[in-house]
Amino acid sequence: MGVNFYLLDTHVLLWWLFDDPNLSIHAKSAITSPDSRIFISSVSGWEISIKHHIGKLPHVGHLVKELPLYIRRERFEILPLSFEHAMAAGALVSKHKDPFDRMLIAQARAEELILISNDKIFKKYKIPLLW
Repeated sequence: MGVNFYLLDTHVLLWWLFDDPNLSIHAKSAITSPDSRIFISSVSGWEISIKHHIGKLPHVGHLVKELPLYIRRERFEILPLSFEHAMAAGALVSKHKDPFDRMLIAQARAEELILISNDKIFKKYKIPLLW
């Protein structure tokens, strides 16, 4: 059995960090497997910070200040945004306008990662999904 490479959607990262019961059994299994490498997009840090500061995620204040520390503690890897990712996200076909989701799609494709998410919109983009 080889190594599986996963990219966590932002809500999945938060559910993992808060031990939220909404996280699926399959997602938990993939995240905890010793055969998994888990990546967190830099765009998730941007999304969490923005949503916290506009009041949509009031409960994550302590995370916003130390999110890279929490990610390292979990032994997740931060996936930086590249120019190529940005261009691919901008070129995606569809009317989906969420810039965070578009970047996750572009990164999952470019880096050949399996996206862990329960967001049904990702099915339209034919990327490997796990939920």
